[in-house]
Amino acid sequence: MQSPADILKDIWTSAGGDKAALSRVRLTGAEPQIPSSFRVAVAGQTAIAAAGLAAAEIWRLRSGEAQDVTVDMRHAVAECRSERYLRVDDKPPPPAWDAIAGVYKTGDDRFVRCHTNFPHHRDAVCKVLACVPEREKVQAALMQWNGEDFETAAYAAGGVVALMRSYDEWSALPQARALADLPLVSIEKIGEAPPKPWSKKPWPQGDRPLSGLRVLDLSRVIAGPVAGRTLAAHGADVLLVSGPELPAIPWLTIDTGRGKLTTFIALKSEAGRAQMRELLQDADIFSQGYRPRALAALGFPPEDAAKINPGIVYVTLSAYGHAGPWAERRGFDSLVQTTTGFNHAEGQAAGIDGPKELPAQMLDHATGYLMAFGAMMAKIRQASEGGSWHVRVSLAQTGRWLWKLGRLDGGLNTPDLTGEAVHAAFIESMPSGFGTLKAVHHSALLSKTPAQWSRPAMPLGSHPAKWPARN
Repeated sequence: MQSPADILKDIWTSAGGDKAALSRVRLTGAEPQIPSSFRVAVAGQTAIAAAGLAAAEIWRLRSGEAQDVTVDMRHAVAECRSERYLRVDDKPPPPAWDAIAGVYKTGDDRFVRCHTNFPHHRDAVCKVLACVPEREKVQAALMQWNGEDFETAAYAAGGVVALMRSYDEWSALPQARALADLPLVSIEKIGEAPPKPWSKKPWPQGDRPLSGLRVLDLSRVIAGPVAGRTLAAHGADVLLVSGPELPAIPWLTIDTGRGKLTTFIALKSEAGRAQMRELLQDADIFSQGYRPRALAALGFPPEDAAKINPGIVYVTLSAYGHAGPWAERRGFDSLVQTTTGFNHAEGQAAGIDGPKELPAQMLDHATGYLMAFGAMMAKIRQASEGGSWHVRVSLAQTGRWLWKLGRLDGGLNTPDLTGEAVHAAFIESMPSGFGTLKAVHHSALLSKTPAQWSRPAMPLGSHPAKWPARN
């Protein structure tokens, strides 16, 4: 199996990173760290290291000063489960899942997973099954269904569910074959624009790699918000845009809101779209994790964003990739794990009949750090070459990468990393708009520009829809 250093080298050089920069990275710790037959700890560590190295490279380009990057594996794993260790006024997180979310058997002796944390997704499942939202009623109704037929019907009705497939079953699908031709992180030039070099106005000097960089963050749940949180940790001004009518998961909003401004914009109104165009004109990165073409329908596809602001870096997150018959399909980490073979493989390794989840939502977290990495690498290219750039990542493609990292014999016997086992040095205390937070701080340690969040997590919509002044 590849070493962590070799895995990082592949990520870094695939995006055009200078090989010489790799000599300044130190990866500490050994696997396994948490119970899994997959190399989840290495995946988290190397994705975080790639983003940290990109930030260090930007600092070198802006200041002429090189610096070291260190990522400890246990710290990285804790950060990739940060929502579990978050405390608000010393209180642990509430139950994470809706009452009918989870795994069910179907009439053809298969397993399906329903994701019903958002009310409209729960309603879609119950509509298809013609039952009330009670676990026993849902299970009884599903015994009348073929698993794959239910998956198809639920998606058509606006739900999000997944049939548990083996890796071989997933690999035989056209969607898996479409992903095989895609890179882990896609970075493509989508328009012409002059370079915006670091050394010229409007860039301030600043004391952080991303000081003065403006990021529009249109994302929810974990992967997209983690990308924005990472960019904020390195000094970017990140403005999270949501809407008062959009459902959210409060605990995740707190955890991933550290370092960000947050505003409401009604994008379905012309006034709201005008606000967004104004913000976009002065942005450097537009990062979005909504269903494919959802923002395009509102007037903000990548090509139009590049016309509004030539030189923009536009980052797109999807569940199943931007190519193939499932390119438009909604999805979350738990569902992608289920349908791409991870839950089946973990279940087999554990000797159980049925799915077993990975011990972290690693597809989400690793993808978030890869989003931030791709955004920074594209910004480096923009500053030197010019152009507008489109960065694309997906949960399924991250899963494909994780699978190819290999398996760990006996990995499932590893003791879990409970809150008590998380080193106190990984936790920081800070005020917020929700109370005092105790949370995992960023695990990429930069020797000259330490990562930190200079803004507290705040309730959604707490700030005006405008950029702070550049220093």
